[in-house]
Amino acid sequence: MMFRFASLPAWFAAAMVAAGLAGCASGPAPHAASPEAESSSQSSSSPAAPGWEVLNFPGKARTQFVHVHKDGRDAVMAVARASVSMKRLRLDVPPDALGAVRFSWMVPQLIQQADMSRRDLDDSPARIVLVFDGDRSRFTPAESMMSELARTLTGEEMPYATLMYVWCNRRAPGEVITNPRTSRIRKVVVESGATNLGRWLDYQRDVRADYERAFGEPPGALRGVAIMTDSDNTRSVTRAWYGAVRLSEQEDRR
Repeated sequence: MMFRFASLPAWFAAAMVAAGLAGCASGPAPHAASPEAESSSQSSSSPAAPGWEVLNFPGKARTQFVHVHKDGRDAVMAVARASVSMKRLRLDVPPDALGAVRFSWMVPQLIQQADMSRRDLDDSPARIVLVFDGDRSRFTPAESMMSELARTLTGEEMPYATLMYVWCNRRAPGEVITNPRTSRIRKVVVESGATNLGRWLDYQRDVRADYERAFGEPPGALRGVAIMTDSDNTRSVTRAWYGAVRLSEQEDRR
């Protein structure tokens, strides 16, 4: 099945500026996936490939993204110097086609001051970001106002829900943290602490299961995926390397 690109509603421009970034989310500890373990109907894309675009945020310094080869892998290096940006790919994946997401990253060091439960220290060296559509009538009044702000700033509404896979300093893999400014952003901790710094790590996650665990409801359509490295809150310098992001159909999950 080929996933088609679509107009990506609101993305993060207003959600991030108005609501801020944050957190980590819940679920079982991640399990490693071999980079070779791909199904024939899988959608696979390097963040260096055509179609990926950099999203910068008003008033914020920009994270740098560079296509490199790292330890024999094709990768994108993200370098944040008191900055925040994302590199994103627009998608239109219907809910009944959601399967697994496979991704890889390498992080050389933690951001020592970071705490993703605090607005003023919410940074992470590595994040995989998934953006979903959904029933906007379920927004709280504050979320509806935020969505209107997004429309005013960008001409588009903010995403219904955003799920992140993140590297936390100290929270255990599987823990859920809701963004302190909006419940529409939640994150799954897939790596924690310094044990696995400095080497490539490969993951496979069940998108539907993680979304349901984090938000307590079935997911809507997947509208986009992104990589994100940020250090704007801690005013620090950090970097990470990202491999390809692979999406497989529901029936291909093992």
